[in-house]
Amino acid sequence: MATLTFLDSCVLFAAHRGKPAEREPSLAIMNDPGRSFIASPFLYLEVMPKAVYHRNKSEIEFYRTYFDKKVGILMNDVESIVNIAREESERCGLAAMDALHVAAAYLAEAEVLYTLEHKDKPIYRTSLVRVVWVEPQETS
Repeated sequence: MATLTFLDSCVLFAAHRGKPAEREPSLAIMNDPGRSFIASPFLYLEVMPKAVYHRNKSEIEFYRTYFDKKVGILMNDVESIVNIAREESERCGLAAMDALHVAAAYLAEAEVLYTLEHKDKPIYRTSLVRVVWVEPQETS
């Protein structure tokens, strides 16, 4: 059975336009056939509009491919996401967008939420979903 996985926006950014040390492990997670990906309207809003505004065709295509072909679960219950995000933000001190991602991942029963946020960030305080740091690869 596929591992239900939520990718933070920083992982998507790194997979498309990051430095190789962050891009390679991010792409490895995205291309893992043993994963099923979860997204939310908030994740889409965090990554897609700026690419569209700046007419970055390769970035638009990259995100479209992710949302249209890789994402198996789109968590659209915005009211529930916001309610849980508010509670978790107040409990753990999460930034608004991190709280929304954690809530969406939790509601979709994600097994893991991957991020490139530093390990001292509040997102790691949540107990709603396992948060895992995408460790950049050593470069020579």
